[in-house]
Amino acid sequence: MKMMAIDVGLKRIGVAYSADGKIVTPLKAVLRKNRNQAASELGKLLEEWGVQKLVVGIPLGGSSEAEMKRRIEHFISLLEFEGEVVFQDESGTSKEAKELIKGEMRHIKDGRIDSIAAMLILERFLATIKL
Repeated sequence: MKMMAIDVGLKRIGVAYSADGKIVTPLKAVLRKNRNQAASELGKLLEEWGVQKLVVGIPLGGSSEAEMKRRIEHFISLLEFEGEVVFQDESGTSKEAKELIKGEMRHIKDGRIDSIAAMLILERFLATIKL
């Protein structure tokens, strides 16, 4: 099953893909100018890659959990996506992504860290369904 994971942020949306549920590849992040533009670009990616399941990172725990979940669910509602949407805890993935690439680049805000975070979200999801 072809799956894509996203890490929704205010400036960038990290994107990762898996065609087989085993190998997860980070893709180029969507730079977010506004939510409609970002939803349109993401919708094109979902169609282009033939995605059947979208895994969306949600930060669980913390004082803003309900507000973040509401915002992310609203963004997902803007997508024209017919496949299944599932939510996965993304807690700590951005920090973990920064640690993974530590020393390789500094302060680059091109979305690579966001897409590595999306890769970690998809890997976490895949680990839960294989138990």
